[in-house]
Amino acid sequence: MVYLAVEEEIENGRSAFDDSLLREEALRVHQLYLDGIIREFYFNDDHCAVLKLECSSKTEAEEILSSLPLVQGGLIRFALTQLTPYTGFNRLFKNQ
Repeated sequence: MVYLAVEEEIENGRSAFDDSLLREEALRVHQLYLDGIIREFYFNDDHCAVLKLECSSKTEAEEILSSLPLVQGGLIRFALTQLTPYTGFNRLFKNQ
């Protein structure tokens, strides 16, 4: 299953970011990428992380996200949404 995770900063969290913590975060994200769990990652207009994960369940996705150092430190959290295949084309081929 595919999940979209959008970072939500916890108030006053950004001021607690330091270089060593950000390095730990980058190393963990890199490992999850190499493991095939995080498939894509971006920043949005607010400079918040947007991750596309491939996991077997929402619980697994939540566990993966909770392993990130910034989440463990209580500095950020993620809004998690399951993505499903687009079925809108079905109406084009319904009678064929």
